[in-house]
Amino acid sequence: MLTGMDRTTQLAEQYPDRKLQTLMHLINKTTLKEVHKRQEAGKASGIDKVTKTGYDEKLDENLDNLLARMKTFSYRPQSARRTHIPKEGSNDKLRPLGIPAYEDRLVQGVIAEVLNAIYEPKFYGFSFGFREGRDCHMAIKHLDKILMGKTSWVVDADIKVITSNRLPPVATAN
Repeated sequence: MLTGMDRTTQLAEQYPDRKLQTLMHLINKTTLKEVHKRQEAGKASGIDKVTKTGYDEKLDENLDNLLARMKTFSYRPQSARRTHIPKEGSNDKLRPLGIPAYEDRLVQGVIAEVLNAIYEPKFYGFSFGFREGRDCHMAIKHLDKILMGKTSWVVDADIKVITSNRLPPVATAN
């Protein structure tokens, strides 16, 4: 038997050019509870000072409340708590870090599951960025396999987005 998320993945594969709408039915108390279970205990709390343990005390009530706000589109994410942590390899430099509120983590997690179910089938096999079960080491191995011995040179290019409505002049050959 297919779950709602499995069926969504199946539809995304079957109809790659169609838009999927009405996805809110995939978000329910069960999916939110699964995301809650996967959250690490002991993580820093956000601006609301709520931790996994604290949220767990009234889990069913909290999830019902969150789900009701999501279904009525009255849920609003909170500001992230800003903190600074030392930069790796530097003793004096700090990098900013935004720590989301606990409910925001749950919402982000369940929305990510829905989006992954839709878009994962559309990615190419050689696409490695920010995908489950793939990392930069796999990308390097893939490049090594296709480049080594078959390629004489590699060109690196940067892409620049033109924000002006004016098109650049067209170059002509004489």
